[in-house]
Amino acid sequence: MVDRKPLIAGNWKMNFNHLEAISFVQKLAWTLRDAKHDGSTVEVAVFPPYTDIRSVQTIVQADSLDLEYGAQDLSVHDSGAFTGEISGAFIKTLDAKYVLIGHSERRQYHAETDEVVAEKITAALRNKLVPVVCVGETLEDLEQHGPSAVAASQLKVALGALKADDDFVIAYEPVWAIGTGKAASETDAQNVAKVLRETIKDALGAEAAEKTRVLYGGSVKANNIAAYMRQPDIDGALVGGASLVLDEFASIIQYQKHIGV
Repeated sequence: MVDRKPLIAGNWKMNFNHLEAISFVQKLAWTLRDAKHDGSTVEVAVFPPYTDIRSVQTIVQADSLDLEYGAQDLSVHDSGAFTGEISGAFIKTLDAKYVLIGHSERRQYHAETDEVVAEKITAALRNKLVPVVCVGETLEDLEQHGPSAVAASQLKVALGALKADDDFVIAYEPVWAIGTGKAASETDAQNVAKVLRETIKDALGAEAAEKTRVLYGGSVKANNIAAYMRQPDIDGALVGGASLVLDEFASIIQYQKHIGV
């Protein structure tokens, strides 16, 4: 049995300028330090806007904070005449560990297909970034196909860009639950996470499936995180709006101590 270290990740989306990012990261670190949070038991990562990453890097490294960070997206290209695109090589130069790929908002508002997601995974791995691959269904998908079919289909295409020994994370984010306050039940989230793990097993083998962390994202709060973390196939959370609220995000991170897991 592989011991998968839980990951609580905060996706800031298009929030916080670089000064606000510095302040938030400092306060988060102080809050967790004062609460004697043990970073060896729960990994914490934030995903700031591109313009904040250098500032987050500076404060994390200068103060030796036990905090990882990543980008919210990357280009399929490493360089060239691609105005507005951000290269994975640039992100890696800022010592980022992770990059979100295939977030529902990228799929919905930027028409990213499963094939583009696979290309971006390849770009992330090429630049030694850990892809956090997001999959999930809309309400229409849910009603038509059920809770796991679309997510599993998206994941199958993504896995075509991955090998068994690659380091990657899967985030299940039911689109109908993001920012709506209507979180998936812990049972439903577990059932989908189990299907996703089985999908990894079918594509890359049992060892890859066992070691890969599967996160849940969609209206995660301090008052529901414990229920998700009790599930055997859920290894953390991709937190949206709640990751912008200091005390709420700190409480989610400390679910083991404060919420009784």
